Amino acid sequence: MISVAITGGEVVEDEQEEFETNIEPSDSDILLDDNGFPSFQLDPEPHVYQNNNASSSIRNQQESESESESDSFASDFYRSGTDWSCLLLQHHDDDDGDVDTITGNSNQINGHNGKTQSERKMKQANLFQMWGLKKPHLSQPPLKKMKIGNEGTHFTKKTNVSANPNSRPRLCPFYKKIPGTPFTVDAFRYGHIEGCSAYFLTHFHSDHYGGLSKGWSHGPIYCTPITARLLAMCLSVNPLFICPLELNTEHVIKGVRVVLLEANHCPGAALIHFRLPNGQCYLHTGDFRACKLMQTYPLLLNERVNVLFLDTTYCNPKYKFPSKEDVLSYVVRTTQNCLKRQLKTLVVVGAYSIGKESVYLAISKALGVKIYANASRRRVLHSFGWPELSGILCSHGKDTLLHVLPISSLRFETLKDYLKTYKDQYAAVLAFRPTGWTYSETLGNQLDLIKPSSKGNVTIFGVPYSEHSSFTELREFVQLLRPDKIIPTVNVGNATNRDKMHSCFREWLKG
Repeated sequence: MISVAITGGEVVEDEQEEFETNIEPSDSDILLDDNGFPSFQLDPEPHVYQNNNASSSIRNQQESESESESDSFASDFYRSGTDWSCLLLQHHDDDDGDVDTITGNSNQINGHNGKTQSERKMKQANLFQMWGLKKPHLSQPPLKKMKIGNEGTHFTKKTNVSANPNSRPRLCPFYKKIPGTPFTVDAFRYGHIEGCSAYFLTHFHSDHYGGLSKGWSHGPIYCTPITARLLAMCLSVNPLFICPLELNTEHVIKGVRVVLLEANHCPGAALIHFRLPNGQCYLHTGDFRACKLMQTYPLLLNERVNVLFLDTTYCNPKYKFPSKEDVLSYVVRTTQNCLKRQLKTLVVVGAYSIGKESVYLAISKALGVKIYANASRRRVLHSFGWPELSGILCSHGKDTLLHVLPISSLRFETLKDYLKTYKDQYAAVLAFRPTGWTYSETLGNQLDLIKPSSKGNVTIFGVPYSEHSSFTELREFVQLLRPDKIIPTVNVGNATNRDKMHSCFREWLKG
């Protein structure tokens, strides 16, 4: 879901991937990785989000990039952000002093009188000498970020559960288990789950695949072919555990008929339909954007869904944002009008590592131009196996006016510095930040009333392009299926939210 969601005490960070819910995210919601795999940054170099280093990092990348950058692929991939959470690292351009980075850098500033971690360690070492004590030589396991409620990020030691009788393994919540089967969905954070012999992954966003790494060995992972390729390429998951399933094809797994359907979310995202031997049918939406096309899916029309596991990121009447098609038309129209006024404009689209592809594809098609992305992003995009996309990617920024950058890089100073690399070709930057977080209930569907942010020759439009269903789309989808029971999967940690959602469900299913 790259959304921020508290689901039974667990934070869901879909990417809803994607910074697209009504719950205020906190650092503790996004920095957890149960297997110690960093969520965003793998290298100790300065992060692209850092104040002055942000723009220079991007510019240097343009100057030195080559196709042989495979060593930095992982760091580039996570630098782009796999979801909304990458936006949490943004700071104001006029901030003074150093910017906090994700923990892991030995010289990180984290607010203790401006001292770095290494300096504080030296201070503590001197205290042992002052007390006349020898510094203890204990074998300390590495520190690991953990989420503890909403209190912020805490550090804890990696310990062997069996060696610590007071610790308890995380239990897999019920809504991640498919009743009457040995299946779980998007439940990789819990290690080996008793009774589970098949693990399903709806899509490649970090709040869903969290817990997967090259060390995974708890059971087979079923997913779409695109997601399967990304698991191997980006997380180095052992291919022996990856079981790709083609879309719109019935597969029999442990006696259960399983069909994956296009979810209209990010590349490789799937709805998962389970039909048990007793005739019961369950549909798990993962993260999805309901659309008219889904109303033609034969399986959904012909097989009654008994239990619907529903992505309820925007299950709130205030979220009646425009359709994806309307937003894409607005983006294209805005781009064309801008180019009429200033032909020498560099167009930038902010994107996560996975997702938002339709935005820059729409601009590319309308203008008849190619798309520039750095080597790591091109590698991801090529992995989709989409000829219409692979054929319009280019490896040199000077060959096209359309560039894709990490969504977190859409800051005035960063873009201003990025423009310097192309100062002989372009005089201004037009950037789009496509995320549901920009939706305004006041403006509603009146996209032409959107006011951009401008500073000098840089203009940034926040457009309400969401890859999750709006409230209206959720209602239409539920009324199409008319399930016996609906289990919300997002924003259910709060009793008030649950009651409001169930009230909506009852209203939708009346009559």
